[in-house]
Amino acid sequence: MRRLWAWLTACTLLLSCHTAVAALQLDLQTQGLTPAQVQATQTLLDDAMHALPPSFIERLDRRITVGWTDHMPDDAYGQASPVSSLDLNIRQLASLTDGSAATEQTGRPHGTVRAELLATVLHELTHIYDRARLWAPDQRLLISRCARRNASLGEVGLPSECRGETARRFTLSDDPRLLDLAGWPQYVGRRGEREIQNHQVARSPDLYEASSPKEFIAVNMEYFLLDPSYACRRPALFEYLRDHFGWAPAHQDACEKSLPYLNAGSDFAKEPLGHIDPERVYEVDYLLAEANQNWVSRWGHSMLRLVICAPGRPRGPDCRLDLDQSLVLSYRAFVNDVQLSTWGGLMGQYPSRLFVLPLSQVIDEYTKTELRSLASVPLKLTRREIESLVRHAAEMHWSYDGNYYFVSNNCAVENLKLLRSGTGNPKLGDLDSIVPNGLLQVLEGRGMADGSVLEDPKEALRRGYRFDSYRDRYAAMFKVLKQHLDIPQTTVEGWLEQSAADRRAWFAKADLRTSAALLLLEQASYRRQLLLAQDEVKQKYLGARDLKNGGMDSANKTLQQILANSGFLSRPAELLGADGYGLPQGPEMQRLQSESKQRQAQLLSLSVDLDKEVRTLLTPERQAEITANEDNLKQIGEHLRALHKAAGGLEL
Repeated sequence: MRRLWAWLTACTLLLSCHTAVAALQLDLQTQGLTPAQVQATQTLLDDAMHALPPSFIERLDRRITVGWTDHMPDDAYGQASPVSSLDLNIRQLASLTDGSAATEQTGRPHGTVRAELLATVLHELTHIYDRARLWAPDQRLLISRCARRNASLGEVGLPSECRGETARRFTLSDDPRLLDLAGWPQYVGRRGEREIQNHQVARSPDLYEASSPKEFIAVNMEYFLLDPSYACRRPALFEYLRDHFGWAPAHQDACEKSLPYLNAGSDFAKEPLGHIDPERVYEVDYLLAEANQNWVSRWGHSMLRLVICAPGRPRGPDCRLDLDQSLVLSYRAFVNDVQLSTWGGLMGQYPSRLFVLPLSQVIDEYTKTELRSLASVPLKLTRREIESLVRHAAEMHWSYDGNYYFVSNNCAVENLKLLRSGTGNPKLGDLDSIVPNGLLQVLEGRGMADGSVLEDPKEALRRGYRFDSYRDRYAAMFKVLKQHLDIPQTTVEGWLEQSAADRRAWFAKADLRTSAALLLLEQASYRRQLLLAQDEVKQKYLGARDLKNGGMDSANKTLQQILANSGFLSRPAELLGADGYGLPQGPEMQRLQSESKQRQAQLLSLSVDLDKEVRTLLTPERQAEITANEDNLKQIGEHLRALHKAAGGLEL
């Protein structure tokens, strides 16, 4: 009993001692320093302690010695040991002491020598914190006993009662949530394995952060603690660090509710710079374009639709009718050449970027031109998850520059990673699918998507859950023609394959309803001709790009100019160069407004020039057919207006 009492007394004293020193202490080594140097250094350390979160100081319960050393490269500011010491570069001591460090510019992210020194202290302390062990208060007795018995073994050598969560190494840099946000997401299809390369490299405060998760958390702690605009520039990471420490710096800039993005719509006459207010996003849908026969589209295309309420409309089901407000997040390969190579897609030669597009363009692109239906299936997300996803998507729009692989890193994979990182929903953690239609199925299987909205086709169309391919509409219009005109063709494809002149012969015989059907079919024929012309130019371009051809050279230059100038729509960070990081703020927005308008005006001018120049590259037969198709559209339009007016309607 006496031995047990003695052991309990020793444990009590051990815990008392632990409590007495349970806080971070910075112990300045003053040997060889003048009083002025001691004072300047101590003030720097006091500023660092004042900037740190209280929980950081409490948890990092150790004494860390701080000293100046001349054993350091000229461009280094400081370095910490893995456990309990921090060295600063003595080359910076003189300017810190005489005060010139506060104004001396460095050309580095934080500006002045003193600001870099302060950031260095915080950076290195974060490394120590990240390596430290953290024991819950009710576990300290067990840990102390385990530590005495197994001090030299490490966790692998601990007995069973000392392993697992009880003896877990406490870090920030291996936290799965942090890794998702930081740019080391899970590989899709590899069951928890993390990606090695960080592709969130655009708009970075310091590219050193992308070298490893350990450096990422240390760099971001500098900005979290020192930059009042950090919450506005990197809202998801700010929220993560705030929640981890249960604390945020007192002085924070007021952030705009709306998040900036560049609209990658094809209407170059419209303002490219837009803003998304997360509070106006009612729902997020998984938007699936059905498969077609093209090799790269045989599993469909995966996108996310932001269902945004019109200004003034309360969030609710009626927001789904505000189609002009909806935006589409679409990961696509940015192709900086007119050639789309299957081999290039397999080898990841195309940049993968997050485009923001108007829903109307996406609907037209798939249903009218590619004749593919769209399914818009609501995801079952909480209000917080929706707003968090929108913020993270905005950050990725400005920072992400990955590699697009048709198989392993395609649209479905990118969207799954975005959903995981953006929502933090645990149901998505071990969910895997590398094909768009398969991803929708597994989302439904996990209860994350509501596929029931598609069960009633008419209701799905009415409420904007489905957008049908125009193939069915064209077939219905052809049926109208068969009912009212004695045409010999038996299929809509056969009708469209005729020459424009042959179709025109039937216009005069058409009544009002039949003329409306003819107009829609002529529009379909025109889109078909444009697709054929696009392929024709592509093949001619690829076959003659190395030959001296005046017309080809002119078109080639215009094509390259368009590709060079349109890159900013998928990688908007290039408009701002090295200025700032994260989401643009303040003066950056003004520059963004000006630069994007200028680029958009150039694209508008180039697109007009290209239309003229490309026509000269078409075969005479294709040129004639397109011109005849345009004449058909004009004639059937005039015929339809005349019939409508004769029937007593208002002039169209």
